[in-house]
Amino acid sequence: METLEERIKRKLHKKQTLIKVARGQEKADVAIKNARYLNVFSSTWEEGDIAVSGGLIAGIGGKYEGRREIDARGRYVIPGLIDAHIHLESAIVAPPEFARIALRHGTTTVVTDPHEIANVMGADGIRYMLEATENIGLDVMFMLPSCVPATPMDENAVPLSYKDIDEFYCHPRVLGLAEMMNYVGVINGDEDVIDKILAAQSHHKKIDGHAPALSGRDLDAYVAAGVYSDHECDTLENALEKLKKGQFIMIREGTAAKNLKALMPLVSRELYSRCMFATDDKHPYDLLNMGHIDYIVRECLKAGCDPIITLKTATHNAARYFLMNNKGAIAGGYVADLVILDDLDEFEIGEVIKRGETVYVKGGDVVKREPYISKPLIDKALSSMHCKPVKAENFACGKKSVIGLIPGEIVTTDCGHADKISVKNDILKVAVIERHHDTGHIGLGYIKGYGLKKGAVATSVAHDSHNIIAVGVSDEDIARAVNSVIAAGGGIFVTDGEKTEGLKMKIAGIMSEDDMETVNEQLENAKKFAYSLGVSKNIDPFMTLSFLSLPVIPKVKITTMGVFDVEKWQYKD
Repeated sequence: METLEERIKRKLHKKQTLIKVARGQEKADVAIKNARYLNVFSSTWEEGDIAVSGGLIAGIGGKYEGRREIDARGRYVIPGLIDAHIHLESAIVAPPEFARIALRHGTTTVVTDPHEIANVMGADGIRYMLEATENIGLDVMFMLPSCVPATPMDENAVPLSYKDIDEFYCHPRVLGLAEMMNYVGVINGDEDVIDKILAAQSHHKKIDGHAPALSGRDLDAYVAAGVYSDHECDTLENALEKLKKGQFIMIREGTAAKNLKALMPLVSRELYSRCMFATDDKHPYDLLNMGHIDYIVRECLKAGCDPIITLKTATHNAARYFLMNNKGAIAGGYVADLVILDDLDEFEIGEVIKRGETVYVKGGDVVKREPYISKPLIDKALSSMHCKPVKAENFACGKKSVIGLIPGEIVTTDCGHADKISVKNDILKVAVIERHHDTGHIGLGYIKGYGLKKGAVATSVAHDSHNIIAVGVSDEDIARAVNSVIAAGGGIFVTDGEKTEGLKMKIAGIMSEDDMETVNEQLENAKKFAYSLGVSKNIDPFMTLSFLSLPVIPKVKITTMGVFDVEKWQYKD
């Protein structure tokens, strides 16, 4: 093990070498020759060489020699892309698999909120993700979960207070407190909620927001409490109000929520400095076939947004907001996270460099790096299903509220009541089954807009408490789908009453151990099966269902205790 003295000497030597390379007195480890690179400070394209030493940029412009040289003539070099807000668990693969795909798309840093796995494993979920993201090639920074569970109405594995997460603020990859979903608690001065904000501020950390449609005096209170950003803007009007009142806006374009089109006017000279890009939740198909932050950049460029403004929003702005002071720029002393573009207009990625090492070349793949995860955490993650099989009679009910789906949105509407399933009228039964403590609690209601004509769909990915949520045309079919999830230790399953298809998700019931291509194939086959049974083509069968149990997104959702009115903050039945 390296002694303190040895460590100091090593760092001294590294710094001295960096200085010599910057002055041209020593060859760089890597010299990117003839580059046309983005200067985020002057908002200009500059030409010259980029010298890299010890994973850091030593010098830019002029001429440098390197032990390894990359000819970038005719190509553009930009800082690595940054996702300002994501839940890695939403990719439904283990973090090393996510890193392998994200790096191919030019993403070199993500800021994750591990509240999905924290709802299943408590503080051990945070520990698991910290270990699972160490040295995987992608820099994974953390915001600590603020709402585990999302509301007091949820039933999760272990509620986390500010005391339970306080120790993690000392971790070098922890940047602050993640999305404060309980905005009702904030504006009403709830003691437990305010304690979390005060604790984060005492550590001089950032506090992210989550307040869909919050406006007026309530928004004033939310901002005054210390919430610095928001990623839940789905209208330009709401985004502008929040921006004008001092919040940073994370322009979100993910699998479930797609706000880029509405918010693209923010990517302008007057407003972009208060904005960054985020995906929030990103499923395998989108990551593999459309991309990550590069997809957002590409869409902005297609729409005619200024390239430099767009790229600064995708790189420098997030680094500056989160105080990652050596990222998001091409300049001396900054981390050498670089993307070489073969074509700027099409945003065609030719090469990705991470800390001075080429990790991806167009047409190739990224070498996956496996982290060390302690055995107790692995064992806990792989044994998270704590409930007994169910029977059809467990889902019997009379008159209940009807939740209306909106295509392409995770918000819902109140569609009144129903007293039975009516496939003809697209009224299906929906259920949430508690799976953490074997309480036997099952919340029941009805759903409209899903479209299923036969069978049932069930999944243990049910934001944010990740109980089991299911929808079906009969109680028997719902029981069959739910029991498939329980038997697999977690996953997504579709049944037509006879045949059942899906995928296992053994890691906390929310992530698969397989590679992303395999998971995507399984997931797409399950989607095709669901669509063949009538699920509306206007929705994602599983992502839509997953967000139906999140009682902080308006208007009506369902938990293990029943249908919940988010705006009135009370159960309906």
